[in-house]
Amino acid sequence: MSTLWRVAEVVSGVPETESSRTIGLRVDGLNGNLAGQHIDIRLTADDGYTAVRSYSVATAGMDEILEITVDELANGEVSPYLVRDLMVGDQLEIRGPVGGWFVWRPTDPNPVQLIAGGSGIVPLMSMIRAHEASENPSQFRLLYSLKSPETGFYREELLTLGQESPKLTVDHFYTRKVPAGWPSAPKRLTAETLLANILPADAAPDIFICGQTMFVETATEWMVQAGYPTGSIKTERFGGTGGIR
Repeated sequence: MSTLWRVAEVVSGVPETESSRTIGLRVDGLNGNLAGQHIDIRLTADDGYTAVRSYSVATAGMDEILEITVDELANGEVSPYLVRDLMVGDQLEIRGPVGGWFVWRPTDPNPVQLIAGGSGIVPLMSMIRAHEASENPSQFRLLYSLKSPETGFYREELLTLGQESPKLTVDHFYTRKVPAGWPSAPKRLTAETLLANILPADAAPDIFICGQTMFVETATEWMVQAGYPTGSIKTERFGGTGGIR
């Protein structure tokens, strides 16, 4: 874990949706990252003005490459550049990876429930990938709430893992538009539907919830009211007031 600013070289850039992009970064001397950590990126303008933003790491490993997935904000200072203008071979200033609380380690023995809203899937995806690469046999379950299929990250990878992995169950929930042939109409996520699609409290899962603030707070409240211990729930949230809708 490093708190110093370092230079990262952009080695890849792949669109995830119309407004998001997964960016691969090579950082000399990086000794990997824990699943769930984040990095800070600093951009400096010609006049010396700087802007710093934090982005969750989507991968987990022990080498010099990491990936982030950036969702473009309409009035953002940093995300439009990262999504639209950054090119392979460019360099960025980064700090990290940092964070030791909202993380999953391959030595953790408990089953895990992941709950993501929109781009909140990013740090949870690093946990899924780390789990799949490990010999840890614990059960993972993901509930991924999306407005529509087009807004989903890592669509093909999650589809494949959901069908083929013996250690992972993937549940998508669509609130505005469903894929062709989906067995139900789009609807708001409620406490009832949330609880019907996650590991039960008596399974004693470790729980990670990530998304916009209201999404995270509402989902956490529902789970606590249903008997899940507060100490088993770890949350990470980002800006905006978008709720469960």
